[in-house]
Parts: sequence; C-alpha cells; structure tokens
Amino acid sequence: MLKQKIRHQNRRYILLTLYQSIKSKSHPNIYRTTKLRKQLNNESQTLVSRLKALQCHFTWDLDLSRSLLLRCRDNLLDIGTVNGNRWLGHIYNLRGFIQYRLGFNEDAQSFFNKAKQAFCSIGNADEGPWLMVNYGNLAWLHHHLGDQAESEAYLSKVDALNKKYPSSSQEELHPETYAEKAYALLALKGDINLVADYFQRAIEMQPGIREWNTSHALALMYACMHSRTGLEDDILEKMRIAQEQDLDNLYLAAHDLDQRAMRGERIEDEARELATKVLRSPVSSYSGLKPLLWVYTKYISVDEAIDLAEEALKNHPDERYLKRCVTLCYKWKIIFSRESRPEKSMIDRAILLLEEVIALYPHSSLMRKIEIADVYALWSHDGQAKADQIYQELLERDLELADKQMLYNKYANYLHFQKHNSNMSIRYHMGLVLDFHR
Repeated sequence: MLKQKIRHQNRRYILLTLYQSIKSKSHPNIYRTTKLRKQLNNESQTLVSRLKALQCHFTWDLDLSRSLLLRCRDNLLDIGTVNGNRWLGHIYNLRGFIQYRLGFNEDAQSFFNKAKQAFCSIGNADEGPWLMVNYGNLAWLHHHLGDQAESEAYLSKVDALNKKYPSSSQEELHPETYAEKAYALLALKGDINLVADYFQRAIEMQPGIREWNTSHALALMYACMHSRTGLEDDILEKMRIAQEQDLDNLYLAAHDLDQRAMRGERIEDEARELATKVLRSPVSSYSGLKPLLWVYTKYISVDEAIDLAEEALKNHPDERYLKRCVTLCYKWKIIFSRESRPEKSMIDRAILLLEEVIALYPHSSLMRKIEIADVYALWSHDGQAKADQIYQELLERDLELADKQMLYNKYANYLHFQKHNSNMSIRYHMGLVLDFHR
C-alpha cells in the first residue's frame, strides 16, 4: 500500500511539473499541453466519481441546516462515551461529519480516527465491513482538504474491504452500512420510516445483533408516537422481544412502560423499580431518565417526577443533561398545570435552572429561551414584561426557516393565551403560513 501511494504521488508530481513547464513555454513539446491537461482532468474526474459512489455520510444527501447540526452535536455529546456503548463508532463518525459541516476539519479527522478505533475495539478485529463508512468519510475529508493521494489511499481501503467482505448482492448494501445509515438518519431527525426500513434490512441480512433489534423496535415506536390508541400489537411484540434480548437497556424499558400504561396497565411499582436502576446508571441521554420522567408525570405525579429528576441532579450536580431534565419537569408542572398558579419559589427555581441550561447549550438554546419566556409570563406583571422582551429579541434574530416557523407558532400561542391578543396572534399565524409557502 505504501509503495503504491509513493508511485502515485511521484507520477502525479511528474505530470504536474511537466504541465507547468509546458504552460510556461520553456518546454519544446508544447503541443502536449492539451493532452496533459486532459489527463490530469480525467484523473480528477475519476477520483470524484469514485468518491460519489461511496456509501458514507458525505454521499447520503443529508438535508442539514446549521441549527439542526448544532442541536444534533449537543444531543450526541449528551449520549456520552461510556465504554461498552455499541454505537460509539457511529457516534464518532457522525460527530466527525458534523464538525466537518460546521467548518472544523481537524476535529472532524480526530473524530473519524476515534470512530475507527471504536469499531475495531467493538468488533475485536483490526478490519471488517463496519469500517466501510468510516473509510469513505476519510476519503471525502482528505479530498476536501486537497490531499488527493490520501483520499486515493482510503478509496483503495474501501475497495479492499469490498473484495474481502462482498455484499450479498450488488443491489444491497452491507448490513453494517444499513445500520449506520439508519443511525445517522435517526440522530438527525430524518425520515423515521426509512430508519425503520434500513434497520429491518440490516436485521434480515444479519440477524441476532441486539442493538439493531432494539433500535428497529424504537424506530417503529417513534413512527407511531402520536397515536392516541397506542402501538399496534405487532410493534408491541417487537418491543417485548427486543427488551428480552436487551435487558440492560433502561431507555427501551421506560418506553415500554409508557406504552403499556397507555393500554391501561398499572405500572407504578415497575416505574419506581426502574427509577432505582436509572439513578445507579452512568449519566446519559439514553439512560432512560427522560422517558421515565414522562411516565411519572402522566401516570404517577409530576411532583414525584420533579423529585426523581432533582435526586439525579443531586447525585451529579455538574451534568448539564440532568439540569435539562429537571427544567422539563418544572415546565410540565408550571405551564401545563390545571391547578392554581404555582408557587413563586418553584417558578424561581425553574427560571434559575433554565438560565443555566441556556448557558450550557449556547448554540442550541432557542427552545429553552422560549420556555423561559413562557415561565416568566406566569410569574407576575413584571415577568410578562420580561417575556415580551425575550420574544422581541428572538423575533429580531436572523433564524433559519424551520426555527422561524417554530418561533412564530410559539409567539402566536403566547399572544393568544397569555396576552389575550387574538388579532396579533392571527397575524403571526398568517406570517407562519406565508413563510412556509415562500
């Protein structure tokens, strides 16, 4: 491989030197200029066409806005890098791609290298089809950095893996590639039905991978999340089977409790038992805490949900994700409470934590700022003035279309329910429609 790389570099250097000599008219064979230019262009076109044929984050046509990239980066950070996480390679690969898209090329290369180490550690081997996407990412990154020889080297590695680990047919990807593509779409809020389909294909080609079965069941659940009647029996059965195979997955267990409670089962004792396990687990957005807090809020009490979240934060006071979970509970208590106005001490606590969370998520805090405005609005007349100020500052920001639409919707609701200004509320709802059709 090293000799091949050196030969390629030497050949390209000779061609470039000769071309520059001809271009400067100091070379007797000026008639060869066009031929050499075509040869160099053909080499470049061949490289690009080979890059475009790869299966990796650079070629998956991921429709990403900057705000979505920043939110996804924060979400991946909150998952953590606990040893034994079977998705660690996928997380590092995606983080590398996000850093590239945000303009941090050195960070991107570092994450891609970490991804390779994680895949090899989990696969207990120095190579395998799980590296297809990683090598493809590195080939694209070096191409964009202008290091075409290194890009060629990674293309050769992909070719070698394809020969050593051929796919079952030319029409099908490797199961590991299907799974990683599904994971990327899931993390980036892509088409959830496509996510489920890719996991299904991976499972059919290579059954028995625990994390694929779990993620497939969760994707099916997400696709039907807003159903008032709960999930279909076949999806519940898939969740049950996945849970039997993945007993330590508390995130899946919390969602299973939610679905069973929706069908009328009494789950209070199981929820409290699960809470004990969650509190003993490493802090992660996949520890199961957030969906369990929602279970507590809906089927036990929001006050017990607050107590559970506060206990988790007391055990790990510096964890930003736990502060985020506590603020969620206070929001559910304050904004959606049908009882009398919450006590000022509770509103003060919610505002304090929301301000901390905004500071801890500086690049993806738009929704938190809207939430703190809504909490201020319930506080007092002075609080409503503060809410007005926050909304006006947000409305003056240069936001991407999706964020602007979300803000208009929230502000219109605020005007209607808090300010009792129906005319202005309608104007912002109309602005939302007009922006959508632009």
